[in-house]
Amino acid sequence: MAEHYDLVVLGAGPGGYVAAIHAAQQGMKVAVVEKEKLGGVCLHKGCIPTKTLLKSASLYAQMKSSHEYGVYAEQLILDWEKIQQRKVTVVERLQQGIEQLFSHHQIDCFQGTGRILGPSIFSPLSGTISVTSEEREPVILIPQQVIIATGSRPREWDELPFDGDMILSSDQILELTELPRSILIVGGGVIGVEWASLLQDFGVQVTIVETMERILPQEDRLISREMERILRQRGVQIYTNAKILADRIEREANRIYVPISTGNQEYVVEVERVLISIGRQANVEGIGLKNTAIQYSQGYIEVNDFMQTKEKHIYAIGDVIGGYQLAHVASREGVIAVEHMAGKVVSPLATELIPRCTYSRPEVASIGLTEDDAMEQGYQIQHAIVPMKQIAKAVVSGETDGWVKLVVNRENEDILGIHMIGSQVTELIATAGLAQVFDAASWEMGQAIYAHPTLAEVFQEVSGAINYKG
Repeated sequence: MAEHYDLVVLGAGPGGYVAAIHAAQQGMKVAVVEKEKLGGVCLHKGCIPTKTLLKSASLYAQMKSSHEYGVYAEQLILDWEKIQQRKVTVVERLQQGIEQLFSHHQIDCFQGTGRILGPSIFSPLSGTISVTSEEREPVILIPQQVIIATGSRPREWDELPFDGDMILSSDQILELTELPRSILIVGGGVIGVEWASLLQDFGVQVTIVETMERILPQEDRLISREMERILRQRGVQIYTNAKILADRIEREANRIYVPISTGNQEYVVEVERVLISIGRQANVEGIGLKNTAIQYSQGYIEVNDFMQTKEKHIYAIGDVIGGYQLAHVASREGVIAVEHMAGKVVSPLATELIPRCTYSRPEVASIGLTEDDAMEQGYQIQHAIVPMKQIAKAVVSGETDGWVKLVVNRENEDILGIHMIGSQVTELIATAGLAQVFDAASWEMGQAIYAHPTLAEVFQEVSGAINYKG
């Protein structure tokens, strides 16, 4: 059985399904191959389930301090089973939405593993897709174009491999049937900090071990420092510039003893579970890359500015090409690939326009260059910081931790970066993103009239602070 398509997409995550829908809207006949469920890692093992748990954690923490608002709860019960059920309900609802979009746009979905074939009787070019599964006979798809969007998986640490019981990946921890009393998180990046925040809110004793000098090392230095201060204040133990002495780890029935070295000192942390959160690894194995001229290095597929591989009719997007491994980046890359293959004029991905978010408590959101990055690139900069405690809506809400930092090019007052930590800053980042899209100067951002009282007024304040300095 062989079927012909204008486009076949391998993978139905936020890169793959957005690309498929956009291609169908351009009039293409589209098929998607997915070995698991529509929505990919983001919907089933990443963005959505973790943010659903974070919402429950945040609400639980807020209710524990509700007396500060004059609201007294006589009995506060944490029902982990119900929290997990809500997570499943949210995921299923969003998956149904994707299925409806596929049906509406007449996109064919093949359940199974897709593998790229080399030149054959089906096509003189590599790119024919063989789809295999246990439920059906192999299917051959013959496309004009291909998009590889096979995503990534948690990177395993050889010194402490996943066992699904005491040593967990970020996928496995989502399936916990009960909360541990203590956990050690290896890695203080976005995933590690989000899990530290939600588990601490649920009453778990959390320890973070980070090999670099600070947690959230990709963020502005002041944000890292503030997040560390707040997490420590909440009871999270944090070791930076630290190394786990894996050869000396000991286990008992339901305990694991993890020795940690920070150079001059050694500690032993006793916990019930360990979460390994040291990044993600691209899914490039078993998809037939060796049957093509596609080049890949350090585990990632190489592409040009329009997401084309060395095989010009085969594109790759999302986590498999490295860079920012974010759902919204994969989606934009999918749109770029589709519009390029459709012959439209398309601009390459602008990395300076990519928002970065951490959905912890407090949240972190940023866009553009950090102060350190700007100086390394030779800019003469100035910056201003406005604490959220100066914003009326933050005071009203009782959530005054954090601040907004504006980094500006001193020569022309153009905004180079906006960095935020505080309540709801992952929503405020949209305003910062628009300022970047329109290449706004700091004073221009201050010309908008912001409703009062809103958290968005912080942009007016920080813009005024920059221009007052200038």
